[in-house]
Amino acid sequence: MSFAKVYKGMMDVTVRALAVGACGLALAGCDTLSSINPFDKSEVYKPEIVADVPGEQIYNDGLARIQKRDFEGAAKKFRDLDKQHPYSEWSRKGMIMEAYANYEGGLYDEAITASTRYLQRHANTPDAAYAQYLMASSYYDQIPDITRDQEKSERAILSLQELVQRYPTSEYVADAKKKIQVASDQLAGKELEVGRFYLQKRNYSGAINRFRMVVSRYQTTRHVEEALQRLAEAYMAMGIVNEAQTAAAVLGHNFPDSPWYKDAYALLTKGGVEPREDSQSWISKAFRGVPQVGQKTG
Repeated sequence: MSFAKVYKGMMDVTVRALAVGACGLALAGCDTLSSINPFDKSEVYKPEIVADVPGEQIYNDGLARIQKRDFEGAAKKFRDLDKQHPYSEWSRKGMIMEAYANYEGGLYDEAITASTRYLQRHANTPDAAYAQYLMASSYYDQIPDITRDQEKSERAILSLQELVQRYPTSEYVADAKKKIQVASDQLAGKELEVGRFYLQKRNYSGAINRFRMVVSRYQTTRHVEEALQRLAEAYMAMGIVNEAQTAAAVLGHNFPDSPWYKDAYALLTKGGVEPREDSQSWISKAFRGVPQVGQKTG
């Protein structure tokens, strides 16, 4: 027998053996092939069939967590309502309750996000005013002391003013107005603090700009009395006597019993002048139409 025939016979046997072996692997060793296939995801992805949970059950579970003061857990439950029952009444209720739970739990940024989402989707519903109130209150409760940045105060005022303007008959308006006053007082205090610093450094123009902000924008705050006295002080230091006289006169007219008026009066008389209002001064114009002390607004 030639070598060529023997070699061919050996190759035929080898090929048949490999073919049989491959079939055996295909039938009995599928797991082995899967394990070495980097593109096989059978072990990674196993879809889980979850039975639908009724919206009422999820909602009540969230309420139960609130009762236990588990506000973060409650917020997650209410958020699940929108995932499992989107665009339903349960979803809407879940959104407002998610905002409430986050607010009560001190998660203010999350409360703002949830309130914003509610207003974007349900602006014309009865709970929209409450969503706006929760958003504004979340900013308000983060207001820092006057030595720090007052961005939260500004955002609180804007959100509260929007509540008053968009929902004037809402039960939350009265509290919103009180909070606007407090937040405004905070911003005025910040301006006054910076103004005092400039005044101490004899940067009179910088000081006047800060005190002017208080007088122009925050006239109803407790800081306006000091701002007027400081204006008189800064203007006198710069030799702008008529503005100093006007600042003192407006201060005395609106706050006659204020200790700040006594200081302003003493400052002017020491300089040989007395309080006298110039009706063309920006200070006088700023106070026109502003209710005097004790005067009731309509």
